[in-house]
Amino acid sequence: MTLTIGQAAPEFNLMDQHGTNVSLSSFKGKKNVVVLFYPFAFSGICTGELCALRDDLAAFQNDDVQLLAVSCDPMYAQRAFAEAEGYKFPVLADFWPHGAAAKAYGVFDEARGCSVRGTFVIDKEGILRWQVVNGLGDARNVADYKGAIASL
Repeated sequence: MTLTIGQAAPEFNLMDQHGTNVSLSSFKGKKNVVVLFYPFAFSGICTGELCALRDDLAAFQNDDVQLLAVSCDPMYAQRAFAEAEGYKFPVLADFWPHGAAAKAYGVFDEARGCSVRGTFVIDKEGILRWQVVNGLGDARNVADYKGAIASL
C-alpha cells in the first residue's frame, strides 16, 4: 500500500539516535520534511544512500527542510551507525511497536521485518507532496527528491 499524494502524512513519534522523541507534527507550520525509510543500519546500500545525504546535507536539512532517516533498528544501533558515519541528522528507530511507522507509510516488508526504501516529501502543513518506493536492493536517486524539495 502506498500513500496518496495530497493527503495528510501519517503521524509518528519515534526515538532518535540520542533517545529524544521526534514527531512529524513537531515540524508542522515550520519546516518541510523528508522522511527516508531504509532497511538496515550498517548495510551497504543504506550506508551509501545516507552518506550521499550527509555529503550534501544543506539540500536536505536547512531553514526550510528537515531530514528524518528511519529504520526498524533499535536506538542503540542507530546511534552507533550515526556516529560511525558522521550523520548530523536524526536517525529514528521504528523499533517498537516494530515497524509501526513503516507500516503506516506502506513500506514495511513483513517477511524480512524491515522497511523497504521509501522516501516521502511532506510540506509544512503535513501534506504528502511526493514519494518514491524502491525494493530492498534498489538504491534511490538523490536528485529525484532534491527536485521534489525544490518544487515546494
